[in-house]
Amino acid sequence: MFSSVAHLARANPFNAPHLQLVHDGLTGHRSSPVGPPGPPRRSRNLAAAAVEEYSCEYGSMKFYALCGFGGVLSCGLTHTAVVPLDLVKCRMQVDPQKYKGIFNGFSVTLKEDGVRGLAKGWAPTFIGYSMQGLCKFGFYEVFKVLYSNMLGEENTYLWRTSLYLAASASAEFFADIALAPMEAAKVRIQTQPGYANTLRDAAPKMYKEEGLKAFYKGVAPLWMRQIPYTMMKFACFERTVEALYKFVVPKPRSECTKAEQLVVTFVAGYIGVWKGLFARIIMIGTLTALQWFIYDSVKVYFRLPRPPPPEMPESLKKKLGLTQ
Repeated sequence: MFSSVAHLARANPFNAPHLQLVHDGLTGHRSSPVGPPGPPRRSRNLAAAAVEEYSCEYGSMKFYALCGFGGVLSCGLTHTAVVPLDLVKCRMQVDPQKYKGIFNGFSVTLKEDGVRGLAKGWAPTFIGYSMQGLCKFGFYEVFKVLYSNMLGEENTYLWRTSLYLAASASAEFFADIALAPMEAAKVRIQTQPGYANTLRDAAPKMYKEEGLKAFYKGVAPLWMRQIPYTMMKFACFERTVEALYKFVVPKPRSECTKAEQLVVTFVAGYIGVWKGLFARIIMIGTLTALQWFIYDSVKVYFRLPRPPPPEMPESLKKKLGLTQ
């Protein structure tokens, strides 16, 4: 087991294509025979799926719509669940003299507002992050297929990490535009005492004071914070899943049960954000892992196509002299 983990640790998922091929043992000996050919294997395109096995075709409008719905549940539910923690965190940032720490922040909030006070901002959080999840996960699938078709099958495999980074950045750009209005209202409700207690009160007041600018003036900071995070979140997840099936899981994904696949999804989601302070590991790691778990569960429930981890295309193997 330890040798498998060590092998996984050495497998840097952000290698350049040539170095990645060297690591996989797929370069060199180009003219050497590789033994008798085995049974013919079906070439797998990133945008291909067996329609008869699933409820829809990979890359269809129904597929994108259900992926977006998975994103709504994934982000909307998880972020709403941690509203009390988010509220105290925001107040600590705005007024550190009053809210001196996480436990002190909870104590002061409970004393002043009661238990209901911890739920302030839940409505804009749920609506905003549901919209963000719709765009983040739904558009990620759209851009992944779009960029894959632009690159072609071979370059999609060679540059798959860059593909994940570009697709997630593009998706998050639109996701933050969808999130910004509700995030602005949530911050006003949570950090400005007496301004408003509900979204129904806050939104008209904000529009009356500043117009539409009030809802979107925070979009640039959102882009600066969320786009790099989302790029790493998606790229690390994709490559971690690939590495887990390659080095840790003792059988191909096609032979794993749905429950086993969801366990791999949760573990990959956690590993993808393991660095940082202990509290951040627990909060962000759990939140991210749950988001991937919920998203993948929606795919399983609706029988959506879930392409297996990438494999080198047969055409590229022939170019490298790896097949006869």
